[in-house]
Amino acid sequence: MEKKFRQEATDVIKIVLFGPESTGKTTLSEQLARHYHTVWVPEYAREYLQDKWNNERKTCEPHDLLPIAEGQMKMENELAKKATDVLICDTDLLETKVYSEAYYIGECDPILEKHALENKYDLYLLTYIDVPWVGDDLRDKPNEREYMFNFFKETLEKYNRKFITLKGDKKNRLKTAIEEIDKLL
Repeated sequence: MEKKFRQEATDVIKIVLFGPESTGKTTLSEQLARHYHTVWVPEYAREYLQDKWNNERKTCEPHDLLPIAEGQMKMENELAKKATDVLICDTDLLETKVYSEAYYIGECDPILEKHALENKYDLYLLTYIDVPWVGDDLRDKPNEREYMFNFFKETLEKYNRKFITLKGDKKNRLKTAIEEIDKLL
């Protein structure tokens, strides 16, 4: 069972967009994939939870987290096979762990936590909260952006993940991200 939460071996450089909701992760993922002529891994939770909202008018619950993690890793492993030199990931299991702890009183399923900590990436791009918050059916913490940003940053520091913080407009974020990724190539 746990195999579905593991990364498959690959030689591609893996970059993760990481940070609170509505901080430009998806936009930057798409831009970076275009720049590097590669594929990007969308955030599986968006599709999963939007379907849940549309069909049941329910938001994320603790029992949704393992299916979300499984779907995320399935997409990542499939797309890693199609990537050129770099794979851009709109999220990872560590981000799912952060949301689990933030929303469910510090709790995280042990299977999710194990793989969130075991799966490895070459660089995290932590997105700052200096862009306008845009609401939708799934976003619900416009007044907790600073708290959530700090939680994300502290998580990267706690688990000794290599990261840079991206600030400023889309153009500046893209430029900074490309400079950092180029160092890895």
